[in-house]
Amino acid sequence: MLGAYAAREGIPLCDFPLDGDLSQATWIDLLNPTEEEKARVQAATGLEVSTEDELGEIETSSRLFYDGTAMYLSMPLVAKMDGMPADVRPIGFILSREKLVTIRFNRSRAFHNFLESQHRKPMESGEPIDIFLSLLEAVSDRMSDLLENMRDELDAISKQIFSEAGTGAKHGRKLDNELQNVLKRLGRAADLMSSIRDSLLGVGRILPYVGQIAATWIDRENRERLKSLRQDITSLSDYDGHLNNKLQFLLDATLGFINNAQNNIIKVLTVVSVVGVPPTLIASIYGMNFKDIPELNWSFGYPYGITMIVLSAVLPMVWFKFRGWL
Repeated sequence: MLGAYAAREGIPLCDFPLDGDLSQATWIDLLNPTEEEKARVQAATGLEVSTEDELGEIETSSRLFYDGTAMYLSMPLVAKMDGMPADVRPIGFILSREKLVTIRFNRSRAFHNFLESQHRKPMESGEPIDIFLSLLEAVSDRMSDLLENMRDELDAISKQIFSEAGTGAKHGRKLDNELQNVLKRLGRAADLMSSIRDSLLGVGRILPYVGQIAATWIDRENRERLKSLRQDITSLSDYDGHLNNKLQFLLDATLGFINNAQNNIIKVLTVVSVVGVPPTLIASIYGMNFKDIPELNWSFGYPYGITMIVLSAVLPMVWFKFRGWL
């Protein structure tokens, strides 16, 4: 899908007719572009539109380079629409003084929010660098929202793990199912936080590179925006690290509960096996087929044997209970 935008009637960013001359558009947005759309953009702008595989390369030299006319920038971008699993795909920016081209392969809430904001409060300037920085600010805001959601999710998991009404009041299969569910939630949170970290790292690499290459044609206001964005990304990266530490703590705690549950099972089996030894020994003694066993001819021999067996089972259990082993 191809979208194009340019200044019109005093409004810095308006929809550009798709049947018009794309060389006159300020921003061209390609979403899952077809070969025909890529060829059209390349013919209109003279800029090379990369494929998804090319944008996904992790070498810094592949993600950030300048050909003397335009900067070619790429980074992983996590897209998390409401009710949908996270989707991480590379996104490309081609930035020059006259034009901005974006190449993306998933529907990003950040881009959606940016375009929606233009209907409420249009930009003061529709220059490519202004659009580019506004998009990165929208990405930063979206990453902040996702981290806040992660914070709430981890808080909820923490309460579920440590509350007395949670794991402490559940036993057996119900506890096992709850702990397995917690592990799945922690796994999903870890995947999303890792994707957010990759996106923040990508933005963090792009900002100083753009500031260096475009130093001669970025005005003072946009230099301040670049500086502010770098501070925001650093702050979000630090907070992501804090949440990652909390997630690791919750994971360790959950595994600890699982280990305790397994130990309790082993303890019960051990007690049962120990308690069963004395009665078995007594029953074995009186089950021997020797002729001269005194109790065989005793009228109270059978009740006596049963009593001994019961006491030999009960007394160890009382002792274990007294020692706090049960």
